Amino acid sequence: MPRPRPALHLAVALDGAGWHPAAWRQPDARPDELLTARYWSDLVAEAERGLLDFVTIEDSLGLQSTDYNITDGRTDQVRGRLDAVLTAARIAPLTGNIGLIPTAVATHTEPFHLSKAIATLDYVSTGRAGVRVQVSARPYEAALFGRRTFPPFRLEDFDQPEVQSLVTESFEEAADYVEVVRRLWDSWEDDAEIRDTATGRFVDRHKLHYIDFESPTFSVKGPSITPRPPQGQPVVAALAHATIPYRLLARSSDVGFVTPRDSSQAAAVLAEIRAEQAAAGRADEILHVFGDLVVFLDDDPASAVHRRDHLDELAGSAYGSDAHVFAGTPAQLADLLQDWQQAGLTGFRLRPATVPHDLEQITRRLVPEIQRRGLFRTSYEANTLRGLLGLPRPANRYAAAV
Repeated sequence: MPRPRPALHLAVALDGAGWHPAAWRQPDARPDELLTARYWSDLVAEAERGLLDFVTIEDSLGLQSTDYNITDGRTDQVRGRLDAVLTAARIAPLTGNIGLIPTAVATHTEPFHLSKAIATLDYVSTGRAGVRVQVSARPYEAALFGRRTFPPFRLEDFDQPEVQSLVTESFEEAADYVEVVRRLWDSWEDDAEIRDTATGRFVDRHKLHYIDFESPTFSVKGPSITPRPPQGQPVVAALAHATIPYRLLARSSDVGFVTPRDSSQAAAVLAEIRAEQAAAGRADEILHVFGDLVVFLDDDPASAVHRRDHLDELAGSAYGSDAHVFAGTPAQLADLLQDWQQAGLTGFRLRPATVPHDLEQITRRLVPEIQRRGLFRTSYEANTLRGLLGLPRPANRYAAAV
């Protein structure tokens, strides 16, 4: 008899020493190891120990900055990072079940390159790869490439017509980007490789397909140089905060990350995404929507709040985030997750404020609590990321057309 699917999906977002800018100054932090394979493999091993669905790994194409438009020049916060896709590839052979979703900035990278990088990650991980597609309109990141420019704007002006036009154009480009990547993953049929030493035929050329994609931004002939990934289609994820980005989730992703402040807002966001999903013709497809939260976790609420306040004092300002910031006990967080789950969210991506403390609070305290409530798996029930998320392995679009 098949095992029931877990009632709740859980992931963590890994970024440096943690999401609080002063996390690297904590006594248990390892700032001198941030650029080592051992550091990242330790974090992912801890996440896998907690039976989490996947980890995401943050990335960018410019130095971290507190200012959206320029690099801030600060020297009291972590600056510099490893490439997320390469980090995931290094970690993959050291893990066996957890999904690996590195971040890739679609705005300045070529979809052909990303398609084969993520396909390779899927092979290296034996079917546990994904990618979080990120859009960037930061002027200083564009200046690193010199192929395009973006005007500076304040996030407070997001609703202004000129900013909305820029956002619309950027996210439409991202949707085309994902479509190119997905078509390239399908450009080899599953059995295109014959590998017949007797006849000397390694590949059936009739099972490799040109994708011939044309859009205002991309002209890609294909096929890929990497055979179809083990999952067929690795998992595509994206973070969204407003209507235009919600359309990218609805049209192009398997997993969307959203940032509600309470359960009622979560329900409203989810309703908008589901409407966009139906408008995109995907109403019958599984699209997971995860709520994002930054978490400070301790044995009692006062300790969690005190630790957050201490970190704020070290940083010189109160911590703020695009996501809800939670400070309390793992049991209190479990209550909140249950409440938000009732709004329709299928999972949560937690951002540990400090590493390793808050990561271990998630894996060693929160997970047992939600297991006790019957909300989370007690063992891994699939060996691919799509399997963990209940996503079917899709048919190859080009093979089906033959």
